[in-house]
Amino acid sequence: MRSLLLIFGLLLTFSCSQKQGKAEEENQLPNIVFIFTDDLGYGDLGCFGATDIATPNIDRIAAEGIKFTSFLSASPVCSPSRAGLLTGRMPQRMGINAVFFPESLTGMAPEEITFAEILKEKGYQTAHVGKWHLGHMEKYLPLNQGFDSYYGIPYSNDMTSVVYLKDNEIDSISVNQRFTTKTYTQKSLEFIDQAADGPFLLYLAHNMPHVPIYASPEFEGTSQRGLYGDVIQEIDWSVGQILKKLEEKGLMENTMIVFSSDNGPWLVMEDHGGSAGPLREGKQFTFEGGVRVPTVAMWKGKIDPGQVYEDLATQMDWFPTFCKLVGAEIPQDRAIDGKDLSAVLFENGMREGDEFIYYMLSDQRGYRLGDWKVKRPFAGFAGSRGMKAVAAHDTLLFNLKSDPGETTNLAKENPEKLAQMMRTMDLAVQQLGSLPPSLVVRGPQDNSHYIYLEEKRKKE
Repeated sequence: MRSLLLIFGLLLTFSCSQKQGKAEEENQLPNIVFIFTDDLGYGDLGCFGATDIATPNIDRIAAEGIKFTSFLSASPVCSPSRAGLLTGRMPQRMGINAVFFPESLTGMAPEEITFAEILKEKGYQTAHVGKWHLGHMEKYLPLNQGFDSYYGIPYSNDMTSVVYLKDNEIDSISVNQRFTTKTYTQKSLEFIDQAADGPFLLYLAHNMPHVPIYASPEFEGTSQRGLYGDVIQEIDWSVGQILKKLEEKGLMENTMIVFSSDNGPWLVMEDHGGSAGPLREGKQFTFEGGVRVPTVAMWKGKIDPGQVYEDLATQMDWFPTFCKLVGAEIPQDRAIDGKDLSAVLFENGMREGDEFIYYMLSDQRGYRLGDWKVKRPFAGFAGSRGMKAVAAHDTLLFNLKSDPGETTNLAKENPEKLAQMMRTMDLAVQQLGSLPPSLVVRGPQDNSHYIYLEEKRKKE
């Protein structure tokens, strides 16, 4: 009898231990690695159709996880898109409509809540490596937006005074951009090494392939698309290094990895810009090539491999998705525009909501509802050194399901659909309410002294 009681006790202890272990495993907070590129086009990755650039590591994420084929950035330019990503909010709600410069005295308000802040409150160690571009003055830097550490160039790499910041201090004023991708990769690997006990957030935002583009010597000449392709192949190598490190640390089963881009390719840069693939136009425009970005995600054992999601999703969706993953409350004191992607990622389900309002800077230019997209008339742009020429157009109506390249205007043959889309767009914009004025990103120079001298010399 005593032996039976002993055996029963041991079985009960073992069963409780198993249940406790399973509960702990289920309650374990996942690590998050978010890899962001700058100006990467929809047609620049193998898993999105590129045949002249080899991206086996990024393709692996798509194969072992999910590929989003209709994933929209919050903006076709840099700073607004990053604000939308980190906060889950339309950048227009924050007055962030233009790109910040090294002379900007403004930035994303510290009162905004980033997903880094949400995760930090849940005990995450948080690191940002790479391009920030939401204000370079100390009050706007990553350490005041939920990140424990920062290393990178705080704005675009074509701007004046390119420096490496370490936290809030200048680490180097001599930046050899041929090695920037390698530098960011090494800093990221060092962070994973010391944060491996988790949970941790790594937000790695490459400056490349924003111009000027550079690849380290061993990657030069390795692609079939010139230097631009070499740059992408080095970014893919960087992704591979991070995947390898996670595997070495035994973290793949508890890490969600996302790879994406801030906006479409800078087509005016020709062979130093990217490709939008089958999409129309690129960066700085609200055609799909400017806003639809290549996006893939994986989490071994949690996201079923080989998924392809073809419906609308947005960069702003990661904020509520990460909140859901860690059991955090979504802030109720402000509008959050993103939608939780958990059903898409883990249940082969659908995203809630199917509308998107297209803005370029503070100019509201278009609207999507389901498969349909309408664009307001556009006066055209003659082109400049930094912005591609685009012809003027009347009101446009597209069915993105059948025509993702926006080649056929259906407005004349679908007058009722056009009228419905215009009404719905106007209502959606109206429901945004009063938006704040655009933040001033750079002031005018006072050149009256030069004008004075020119006028003086004319009189002499």
